[in-house]
Amino acid sequence: MQDVMGRLRLPPSQPLPPKSSVKISVLGAGAWGTALAKVLHERHHAVTLWGHAARLADLARSHRNESLLPGVELPSDWRLETDLGRALEGSDLALLAVPSEAFRAVAQQTGSFAGIALSVCKGIEHSTLLTMSQVLRQTTPRATPVALSGPSLALEVAQGIPTALVAASEDETAARVVQDLFHRPTLRVYTTTDLRGVELGGALKNVMAIAAGVCDGLHLGDNAKAALITRGLAEMRRLGVACGARVETFNGLSGLGDLMVTCFSEKSRNRTLGERLAKGEPLADALARATAEGHPTARSAHHLAQRMGIAAPIIDEVHAILYAGKNPAQAVRDLMTRESRPED
Repeated sequence: MQDVMGRLRLPPSQPLPPKSSVKISVLGAGAWGTALAKVLHERHHAVTLWGHAARLADLARSHRNESLLPGVELPSDWRLETDLGRALEGSDLALLAVPSEAFRAVAQQTGSFAGIALSVCKGIEHSTLLTMSQVLRQTTPRATPVALSGPSLALEVAQGIPTALVAASEDETAARVVQDLFHRPTLRVYTTTDLRGVELGGALKNVMAIAAGVCDGLHLGDNAKAALITRGLAEMRRLGVACGARVETFNGLSGLGDLMVTCFSEKSRNRTLGERLAKGEPLADALARATAEGHPTARSAHHLAQRMGIAAPIIDEVHAILYAGKNPAQAVRDLMTRESRPED
């Protein structure tokens, strides 16, 4: 990481010059990885995009991904690579944009990497209840973990619609490097040292978005959805603080900001999953349509709350819908008939 900063030669408060090139490997050619790779390419960085052969073949042929980023023209001169080892060769930064359930398997293949390891995955590993940066510390011990999160629909980022994110690392210099790499007129990046809070905010909001989708699918109205989101934020904050996060982080981009966009947007996969389940669509059919990170995270968050002794009624009900087949309408009734208590 020090080599990266040395080559960039950045004054502490000055953004990255537009023609300075950093070698970056983006691991994961899904919507989010591809969108961020596009942003980095447009910042004149040397980008290698790693992914499955079939998807990369489509990108090489058409320079588009209509199923994930419809209408977005993608670069023709970035490097596409199906071999992860070759993709990482000479890279200063490895951006991991793979689902949480595949994260460790991919991260284990980056074990000797010694640059910045940037996670944009919003999940909690179920078997260990670790965040992605904690997984990176185990699998890639020479790297410096950073998380990039916030209210960020991949399609809007790829389209260049104004977006704000937060780069989090316990190493302030590493967070600044990420900030400077991405910062542009349509993408504003803040920094924080509360890595735990940013990661938990990004993960837990997906569970709340499934609950918000249930509200939509049951046509419960604006009052119910507003109450659900407000109490969901309190639940996220309560669990996050118990895990060592800072309370103020949950009022920021990776907490309230990400919660709002994921709960309200029709482009949100997690909100859409909850809506489909509430309308009676089988879980397997709903999941087959698109990856929804809130599905595995609901299980992880449920067990994390139990481990920490934290009341998490919304997480518990979403978990019951997804993993115990509970009727969504009954889950809502059970939430509304809980014992009365003061607001926290």
